[in-house]
Amino acid sequence: MTVFDLENISDGARAYLVPVGSVWGGIEGLRTAVPGLRFLAAKLVVRDGGDLIWQQHVPAAELDAVMEQMPSGLRAELHAQRAALEAPRPNMALPGRDMPFAFTKPRIMGVLNVTPDSFSDGGKFLDTNAAIQHARRMIAEGADIIDIGGESTRPGAKPVWEGDEAERVVPVIEALQSDGIPLSVDTRHSFVMEKALGAGAHIINDVSALEYDGDSLGVAAKSAAPVVLMHSQGTPETMQDNPNYGHVLYEVYDYLAARIQACELAGIDRTRLIMDPGIGFGKRVVQDNLALITGLPLFLTLGCPVLLGASRKRFIGAITGEEDASRRMPGSLTAALRGVELGAQIVRVHDVAETSQAFKLVQAFHDAAIMDGQL
Repeated sequence: MTVFDLENISDGARAYLVPVGSVWGGIEGLRTAVPGLRFLAAKLVVRDGGDLIWQQHVPAAELDAVMEQMPSGLRAELHAQRAALEAPRPNMALPGRDMPFAFTKPRIMGVLNVTPDSFSDGGKFLDTNAAIQHARRMIAEGADIIDIGGESTRPGAKPVWEGDEAERVVPVIEALQSDGIPLSVDTRHSFVMEKALGAGAHIINDVSALEYDGDSLGVAAKSAAPVVLMHSQGTPETMQDNPNYGHVLYEVYDYLAARIQACELAGIDRTRLIMDPGIGFGKRVVQDNLALITGLPLFLTLGCPVLLGASRKRFIGAITGEEDASRRMPGSLTAALRGVELGAQIVRVHDVAETSQAFKLVQAFHDAAIMDGQL
């Protein structure tokens, strides 16, 4: 199908600009909001009625010419996506902190599960003192954010009463106030969000993208906190029963785009939002998770920082044969590094020391490539 045949599509057709061919430090290619990252080409895709009806790989230098041949509605979508891809990500203000959060390098979000049943480290940090000590260990190892959760959202997990969840996370948040690091609360309950923000949390991280609890949008809007919007198909109890997609990358993208709109209508500015495609949350174990990671650059066209949470997850075990989640650090590190190469600006991990060391090398290579490209 040629570009000209697209005149016959329906009004509901959608266009997508998927950057491909990442390079660091070059002067050619599609610019991005990630310092030093460019893409040599883009895959232009059109879906109509859920069906993928047209796609074409286009070198960056030819992109404008091809886009100009497309119907006006699709052309406008692609131009908006390209503008969002290139627009610098402003520093994020964090409530209660004088220093905003900058995206000048990949950021590490350390996982702190104050739960008895999380998939990898359940029960290890349920005790408040153990949780505080582990958080401080991760800070010393190089974490940029501590993400504190009191309810397991692993596949098959049962819901936790909000009061119990708050009792688990609030004392930890209060205790870490003097440590000078951004604190994120990992919850889908508005009650816990309010309690955590009142205790000094700076970021809301919701696996349901503020949908699970009808009051969450209002709580987030009333606060000044940045919000992580994550995609999940179903709830933790049922999400891995039979996940199903036609084209997972574009369906997850459409969902997050719709949640951005919902947040903006509720009074949450786009500059406060962070996108998470939800690796392992209602996804077919290998094919969907790999499609989302390799297609990660598409999410940069939403105009928000992208968070990747692949640490120790089941797809790593399915590919490598490692059944023990606590032994999946090498696979987790590989996924994190791949995510950064493709534009992820926050990576949520259990193994902070190893990730921090690897990121320092990656950043040194990127800086060297950027300097070389400027000569």
